[in-house]
Amino acid sequence: MLIEIQLSDRLAENVYVPSEELLQAWALTVFQQQSVDDVELFIRVVDKAESQGLNKDYRNKDAPTNVLSFPIDAPEYVVPRVLGDLVICAEVVDAESQAQDKSRDAHWAHMVVHGILHLLGFDHEDDDQAQQMEDLEIEIIQGLGFAKPYE
Repeated sequence: MLIEIQLSDRLAENVYVPSEELLQAWALTVFQQQSVDDVELFIRVVDKAESQGLNKDYRNKDAPTNVLSFPIDAPEYVVPRVLGDLVICAEVVDAESQAQDKSRDAHWAHMVVHGILHLLGFDHEDDDQAQQMEDLEIEIIQGLGFAKPYE
């Protein structure tokens, strides 16, 4: 299992980013819960400008967003399996945690869980998919010791 963390050199000094150990622990929890092993994951923490550029290029949405998931469709014989990349915007996650009156770590953990579930094929395009993904997120987040991420 390889979980690589990269911080953009353009991050503001006062923006909160959890430690690599926490980010990796949250990711490992998802993999354990989903019985996924021998994968590689790359997590890049970015500023609003980079998030907005990626969101515009890949989703046609001209605004920064909290988390983007970029799955990699590697052949099954590639071991370890390269799962994909997560791009998390520290400024957006920080602002959302304050607006939603959540602890920073709780919201960061939720973004990691949410993003990885997307990489594992979960989605929320229709009500049934959304409910399944939300239930799974709640189970994992509560297992990490945080409150339900949805009200």
